[in-house]
Amino acid sequence: MANRGPSYGLSREVQQKIDRQYDPELEQILVRWILAQCGGDVAQPAPGRDGFQQWLKDGTVLCRLINSLHPRGQSPVAKIQASAMAFKQMEQISQFLQAAERYGIAATDIFQTVDLWEGKNMACVQRTLMNLGSLAVAKGDGLFVGDPNWFPKKSQENRRVFSEDKLKEGQSVIGLQMGTNRGASQAGMTGYGMPRQIL
Repeated sequence: MANRGPSYGLSREVQQKIDRQYDPELEQILVRWILAQCGGDVAQPAPGRDGFQQWLKDGTVLCRLINSLHPRGQSPVAKIQASAMAFKQMEQISQFLQAAERYGIAATDIFQTVDLWEGKNMACVQRTLMNLGSLAVAKGDGLFVGDPNWFPKKSQENRRVFSEDKLKEGQSVIGLQMGTNRGASQAGMTGYGMPRQIL
């Protein structure tokens, strides 16, 4: 797949549209968070979309990130090794994706391995990492490192419990979404099917 030539026509337009979704500001936030979360054993990436992709491409940074969100001894990725072999790199990316799904990220919010490895959809990679950060903040288990304001706040359940009396009281009220009959009259109405008399 790495020897794929340039795209033309509709394929090129689609790829350009995907590339425009990439957010450089979000990249800086994600880099800051990953460096803080993983500690000093992760090197700083080169700035820009290509630098971000090359930094994450082998899967080691991603695996260290997901391991840092779990307590010691419960790391989902047991063996992290840097390798120049494409198969090993893609395998580590898929291990990260499986661990992220078990962590709580919805399957629809997770990027595909080739999106990162080939750099086809880095905006989707950013969205997955942003969702992972939001979920880590929302869990509140003390394993998140960094500023919680970097990520949007996840919605949380706000369960309400009503008494039986309150529920019965609500059955006798006509809600406004059903409309109102105030001010309605049939004055000036003619029967259906009859012609209107014009004088």
